[in-house]
Amino acid sequence: GIRPMSLDGIELHWLWLIAAAILAGAEILAPGVFLIFLAGAAVLTAIAAALGVPLAVQLGLFPLFALGSVWFGKRWYHRNPVQSSDPLLNDRLARLVGQTVIVAEPIEGGTGRVKLGDSVWTARGPDAPAGTRMRVTGAEGTCLKVEPMEAS
Repeated sequence: GIRPMSLDGIELHWLWLIAAAILAGAEILAPGVFLIFLAGAAVLTAIAAALGVPLAVQLGLFPLFALGSVWFGKRWYHRNPVQSSDPLLNDRLARLVGQTVIVAEPIEGGTGRVKLGDSVWTARGPDAPAGTRMRVTGAEGTCLKVEPMEAS
């Protein structure tokens, strides 16, 4: 029958399964949607080891399984994107759109400085004296695009 490969009396498929558990655990502790696919590759390699595949072949199969599982995972996530409750979480400038700012240094010739919270930003927009309330409409690099508040 099929006899699993062993290394110093330890059956190699157990080592691959331990590696898979460590990778899966690391994914849980520091989620990045990547290590779980390497854990899957380790599980597939454990199956190959349990079927008696020699160690040299296992060491060649693991990177192939890893590439295949990462490729599969990337395609799956591309087709099934994870919905976020805060899609702008990592886009600070996009989060500022719609915010009210106060002109700190007059906007003259289309450029000036505005205060938002406790920060002062370079701004582009129509000329406005210091103290004018404006709304952020976008950003270019670290420069905010502003427009006058609508009269209400």
